[in-house]
Amino acid sequence: MRWDWFTDPGYWASRLAFQRMLAAIYLVAFLVAANQFRALIGADGLLPVPRFVRRVPFRRSPSLFHLHYSDRFFAAVTYTGAAVSAALMFGAFDSTPVWAGMLAWAVPWVLYESIVNVGQAWYGFGWETLLLEAGFLAIFLGPANTAPPTLVLWLLLWLLFRVEFGAGLIKMRGDACWRDLTCLYYHHETQPMPGPLSWYFHHLPKPLHKIEAVASHFTQLVLPFVLFAPQPAASIAAACMIVTQCWLVASGNFSWLNFLTITLAVSALDTSVLRIQPPPLAELPSWHRGLVIAVTALIVILSYRPARNLVSRRQLMNFSFDRLHLVNTYGAFGAVTKIRHEVIIEGIDDPEPAPQTVWREYEFKGKPGDPTRRPPQVAPYHLRLDWMMWFVSLSPRYGQSWLPALAEKLLKADRKTLKLLRRDPFDGARPTFVRARIFRYRFTTRRERRETGAWWVREPVGMVLRTGRLGVDGTVQPVRDS
Repeated sequence: MRWDWFTDPGYWASRLAFQRMLAAIYLVAFLVAANQFRALIGADGLLPVPRFVRRVPFRRSPSLFHLHYSDRFFAAVTYTGAAVSAALMFGAFDSTPVWAGMLAWAVPWVLYESIVNVGQAWYGFGWETLLLEAGFLAIFLGPANTAPPTLVLWLLLWLLFRVEFGAGLIKMRGDACWRDLTCLYYHHETQPMPGPLSWYFHHLPKPLHKIEAVASHFTQLVLPFVLFAPQPAASIAAACMIVTQCWLVASGNFSWLNFLTITLAVSALDTSVLRIQPPPLAELPSWHRGLVIAVTALIVILSYRPARNLVSRRQLMNFSFDRLHLVNTYGAFGAVTKIRHEVIIEGIDDPEPAPQTVWREYEFKGKPGDPTRRPPQVAPYHLRLDWMMWFVSLSPRYGQSWLPALAEKLLKADRKTLKLLRRDPFDGARPTFVRARIFRYRFTTRRERRETGAWWVREPVGMVLRTGRLGVDGTVQPVRDS
């Protein structure tokens, strides 16, 4: 029996680029986990994994850490994932047998699945499940010495469609400013973590902001359907998505969301039109073909609820319907905040707070703090604590499970926690009191920028965490604010 319909050599180069790019994103994800887990979810972290796995059974959060947890074991998992991802990125498995390549791609997927499923609030972002879904499909793409299986390429198109179309629908169903094209009057200023160019994007003329919104709607609501059109139309649609994602990369820091969407769009490019000739390709074994057909059937079945969610008036954003995150829903910024607030954590080492006390500020690595500091470029790296602080600025309930613990760690001058910050105003010594205030932030005008050199203007508007000190039991005891 001939299986010529089963593979498409015209996507050999785009499959190769997709695999290289996906492996690079895996590498970043594992390095992020390795650098931050001890303070966030380690045995003595803000939301410890051991406490979580005692409370949540394996069937609800499949993870290797239900079998065993220690910080050393977690570190081994992250560095193993990083090592395998690096090997995949450099093509170490390009010419191996199909089963070996599948096993190599399964390793980072299983390991990262284990991390996400115990990561709690720190791993509740859409790009985590997007990486897992793309990573699962990558297992079945085959090594570089074979032609890519057409069914898996179609599944990647279906994933890209849901990412873009889901994001477009959540905008149109959400904030009215997306419908009147004014959301980008505010978004560049109020997004979770502005980048080095966000100030300039914010100060673009308003007609250009409306053009940005129109381009977003066209890319997310029209072009996803063109992905399933004959070539070269599908490649043109994918190329337009890549351009718009590059625009988003330039305008802000969204972890690896935009980079991963670009990676998915690359898989849709028919590189045969560029006359890229693949090397001699081996035929995929029959068992692999049967497995691909079975996986395709599984994805089709699991797609029912995500597809129904797309047409639902109560569309869920960034939601998983299965524990392994095989087919998910996506979306971003269904609502755009019009005013930016920032949580600023401060401390003193005075014996008692007083009206004349000068509070010293903890500086974070990525989120706005010092008004004179230019927003840094962070993405595709992900500063999880910085991102969650943005959610706390929207509502204190987002920090109920971990913000008091953060204050306790700062009062104890916990070294693991302090490593998450850019600057500790006490240089490793223990403060006597800490508090968290909320400030109203806005970008400076062009004139203010010229006169002061500052990027932000801010003013205090309230308290998020009352002034507290360590009690005799080692927990934070609130005191009367001065």
